[in-house]
Amino acid sequence: MNYTWNWGIFLEPSPEGAGTYADMLLSGLAWTVVTALCSWAIAFTLGSVVGVMRTLPSRTANVIGAAYVEAFRNVPLLVQMFLWYFVLPELLPARLGAAVKQMPEAPFTTAVLCLGFFTAARVAEQVRAGIRALPRGQAQAGLALGLTWAQTYRAVLLPNAYRIILPPLTSEFLNNLKNTSVALTIGLLELTARARSMQEFSFQVFEAFTAATLLYVALNLVVIAGATLLERRVAVPGGR
Repeated sequence: MNYTWNWGIFLEPSPEGAGTYADMLLSGLAWTVVTALCSWAIAFTLGSVVGVMRTLPSRTANVIGAAYVEAFRNVPLLVQMFLWYFVLPELLPARLGAAVKQMPEAPFTTAVLCLGFFTAARVAEQVRAGIRALPRGQAQAGLALGLTWAQTYRAVLLPNAYRIILPPLTSEFLNNLKNTSVALTIGLLELTARARSMQEFSFQVFEAFTAATLLYVALNLVVIAGATLLERRVAVPGGR
């Protein structure tokens, strides 16, 4: 294998005319983080709503929640990304579709929405499982105290359910973070796309993707450390 290693490539000027290759990768890392956080805000909020719907004493709510989960969970993320970016604008009214296509950050907006709705289906199942894992007496006690169903969920069930499902929610956030790499297929210049661009410009493929790998690992370790601290902070005293 005739390959010339060049770890100094990161300090060389990038072909974009601004900054170095290291700056290029850090820019991609920033887009990865922002995309992951924005999509997670959608996923957590919508997933919580759908998860609650699947536990309500209402058949209609159960059916709607189950339909959402099955629709988004059973279609590959890459397919959904293409549907959101290429197909949805064509299905909208002509003027609205044209406006969507001409958005200045269309790949970013599309990636956030796609990842948010896709991950929400998985979060919903975790929220449902967390609520189902609670003793039935908790809901009955809340209702016996005169709380409405909404108040019982907000003040009794969800706080305890979130404590239970914090570890799988952390894993889901990490999956969402890594799934941002799929957005390179629609032109979002996140970390993987930047590493690919660096490799194409400099032909230093190992250096580019080694750096991207280390950045992903470091970012994931930061998330894990933060989630561990949060889990200890919200743990029920004497629970373990």
